[in-house]
Amino acid sequence: MSLFIRYVIFAVVSTLVNFAVQETVVRTAPIEPLMLSILAGTIAGFAVKYVLDKKWIFYDVYTSHAGEARKVALYGLFSVLTTIIFWSFEIACWTMWETNSAKYAGGALGLAIGYVSKYTLDRRFVFQLKKAPHDA
Repeated sequence: MSLFIRYVIFAVVSTLVNFAVQETVVRTAPIEPLMLSILAGTIAGFAVKYVLDKKWIFYDVYTSHAGEARKVALYGLFSVLTTIIFWSFEIACWTMWETNSAKYAGGALGLAIGYVSKYTLDRRFVFQLKKAPHDA
């Protein structure tokens, strides 16, 4: 499977995890669930995406606690930028149409834009892209 296809699949998986957590929070939070749901979904999506990217996109191996902490910190820093893009689209669509469908459509668009940007940043600054034997 090509790198691009894996990346797209993992972005979709991460997005689905994000949205599932958001929907769970919206259904269970007693009041004002919007920001809490977005935050919880973002954290869940981040964790899933980091593990998938590290292992199956960049074929990164564990080197040390310090090295891993550096990678997580850089990955997180770049995630902040892409999260701002994601949240901006999601909140803008919610504000304009005030429906969950609009919120999730805006979120999906924001995540797609963010993931393209994030791949470029991660490849250059976080992980050294290693080719899998079958991708060579």
